[in-house]
Amino acid sequence: MLLALPERWDEACFAVPAVRALAKSGLVGGLVCREEQETFWKTVCKLRCQTFSSKTSVGDLAKRIGESWLAAFVWEDGTAAKAFAKAKIERRLGPDEGKLAKLLTHPLDIKEAATEHRVRRYINASQQLGVPVDRPEFFVAAPLGVPAEPNSVLLCPGSDFGPSHEWPLDRWQELAEALLERGKRITVAGVVGGRGLGKILAGRLGSDAEFFHASPLAASLSLLAVHQLVISADGSLPHLAAHAGSTCVTLFGPNDAVWKRPLGKRHVVVKRHVECAPCLSAKCLMDSRCQNELEVANVLEAIPGSF
Repeated sequence: MLLALPERWDEACFAVPAVRALAKSGLVGGLVCREEQETFWKTVCKLRCQTFSSKTSVGDLAKRIGESWLAAFVWEDGTAAKAFAKAKIERRLGPDEGKLAKLLTHPLDIKEAATEHRVRRYINASQQLGVPVDRPEFFVAAPLGVPAEPNSVLLCPGSDFGPSHEWPLDRWQELAEALLERGKRITVAGVVGGRGLGKILAGRLGSDAEFFHASPLAASLSLLAVHQLVISADGSLPHLAAHAGSTCVTLFGPNDAVWKRPLGKRHVVVKRHVECAPCLSAKCLMDSRCQNELEVANVLEAIPGSF
């Protein structure tokens, strides 16, 4: 079976336990993913990966896939799902959802409860294929072999999910200064898709902090793993940091933390409950109260005692 992987970074991280289980079972013989994710998936399993970019046409990907596959599984509508159909793979499986269902020969009823973490979507799909995902090793961080440096903290104030997911910059600066007073070594990360808050914060902190631009994200896994603690706006980066083995404190605003928090019990979510959340909006239509009412003291109190 050929397996198409989720294109969003958070969804890719949520799919990891199921992909590990499917690869271990021998049911899956190859992967299809976006080219910027190839390095990431190599930390998950050793299966051969066919990549594509935003410029790859459905026809070109279908030709590269070829006609040797008897079955394929896809979680979402997109280039891979259309290429599977165009390649006329005999059995095309996936969730019975919207436009995707029309591309499948065997749509599956993969249920996901509103109060469950998103990882359940992928676990349930694997179980429907007859592969259990109940082994601890399927849920561990990637074995990167990079030891974390003592007292190292990474701050990521920017979010590729939109400006409504970003905490005020002045509070990030106050947080950084409080951590410096505690003897922590600060690195600030910048991300693609945000408003450049990381670079601005690093400029304000001057020689007290290092800066790195986390692009491409998959190539930043080792740099993320070096840090014992990652404090980040809700975005793609904390999910990659959790996969790399860092402990994450993620600042949630309009997103649903029960549904989409980084995967793993050691991670912490900080949020200010407001009446309009979770709205899931990239841009706030009101006054950004979920971000503006979150205080620095709330974040400092949420940091695990071991740090």
